[in-house]
Amino acid sequence: MKRALLPCLSAVLALAASMPAHAQNVALAGILGGKALLVVDGSAPRGVAPGESHMGVRVVSVGRDEAVVDSAGGRRTVRLGEAPVSVGGSGAGQRVVLKADARGHFVSSGQINGRVVQYMVDTGASTVAIGRPDAQRMGLRFEQEGQSVMMNTANGVAQGWRLRLDSVRVGDVELRGVDAIVTPQPMPYVLLGNSFLREFQMSRNGDEMVLHKRR
Repeated sequence: MKRALLPCLSAVLALAASMPAHAQNVALAGILGGKALLVVDGSAPRGVAPGESHMGVRVVSVGRDEAVVDSAGGRRTVRLGEAPVSVGGSGAGQRVVLKADARGHFVSSGQINGRVVQYMVDTGASTVAIGRPDAQRMGLRFEQEGQSVMMNTANGVAQGWRLRLDSVRVGDVELRGVDAIVTPQPMPYVLLGNSFLREFQMSRNGDEMVLHKRR
């Protein structure tokens, strides 16, 4: 009986090892007595000391206003007052579930070229749109490498820049080579427009929007 179980156990372990890790959203709510108060996927804050783990997220080190965390081999720095960071995951996921906020907008944290951003889904936008201050914070070379375009703004016609992003990630789904526009004015969110959304089938049920990758 034991011999018969061994091949089955080996197959299960091999399958588990081949499954992509799920990305987790991690925020730092505070520092208390050398412990990081972590909020993982919206859970209640939990004090975690260096070397300890909570919900699969391990704390590597704790500083005055930041902590280094690790999940599934992905290591990131979380800072007080900043948006949640996506940790772990391969980026090879196929499905994202977004929750509407109190205003009915679908807002989510994610990454552009590896830098953390806050998105808002905008199905009326033809492309991903990034305010100039956010683009500068992310180190995008839009003035040097982007294509200059004229845009209509609240203050009249102004210069913007068209460019292609190396990567856009939401949850555990990542796309490469996504077209974007950098606007001259700041914006509260990066608008997740159709240059990203067209690669997904979208469905909505109440306060949930599901994006399922087409290929």
